[in-house]
Amino acid sequence: MASAKSSMLPISYLSQVEAQNVDIDLMNEFGYEMSQLMELAGLSCAVAVTQQYPRDNLTNKGKVLVCCGPGNNGGDGLVCARHLKLFGYSPCIYYPKRTDKPLYNGLVKQCTSFGVSFTTDLTQYSDYDLIIDAVFGFSFKPPTRELFIPVMDMLRETKVPVVSIDVPSGVDVDNGDAEGLQPDMLISLTAPKFCSKLLTKTHHYLGGRFLPQPLIDKYKLTLPEYPGTSLCVKLSSPE
Repeated sequence: MASAKSSMLPISYLSQVEAQNVDIDLMNEFGYEMSQLMELAGLSCAVAVTQQYPRDNLTNKGKVLVCCGPGNNGGDGLVCARHLKLFGYSPCIYYPKRTDKPLYNGLVKQCTSFGVSFTTDLTQYSDYDLIIDAVFGFSFKPPTRELFIPVMDMLRETKVPVVSIDVPSGVDVDNGDAEGLQPDMLISLTAPKFCSKLLTKTHHYLGGRFLPQPLIDKYKLTLPEYPGTSLCVKLSSPE
């Protein structure tokens, strides 16, 4: 599949404020619930992972560490973990600060119901085939809280392939960070964020096939066509 970089396809990018407003518009103007958006986003992320890293090609047959933060990005990670389990992978969730709200409690219950395990131990991260970064999303503002410093250090230091959901955790959404987290794979949601332009060593996918055409028109978005019934599309490969 031709990448966006190699074919020079025009792709729109969202700023932090625009990304926040898109979510608000989806719920206020188009009737979506946050739980729907998380389910669709997390499912598309799981599908993208299976395309880039087929389970049978992995050393440990799909042992995946899913690192989740307390916000919406973490919710996407919880959904992604559940679907990876259904796709035959073996996800384990690191969730250091749980959000005590019905939505998030339900996502945790769903994961445990499907046999997805949780861990508080990051010392064995090298035993995994993949690490999903769902710690901080596009609403992150520095500094990083002390509770999350160990997982952020691990994400930067590990040699295990890292897959970031929507934005690499801790990176400035609008300006990027050449010294920040450089994941092996990024799954942008709805539209790429400006920070993704600096990721030259990353397999870049787009997921979140749920934008109504009036919303696309409102933000003047130029997005690639999704192939067939796929929930994701690959934008580019490492240069």
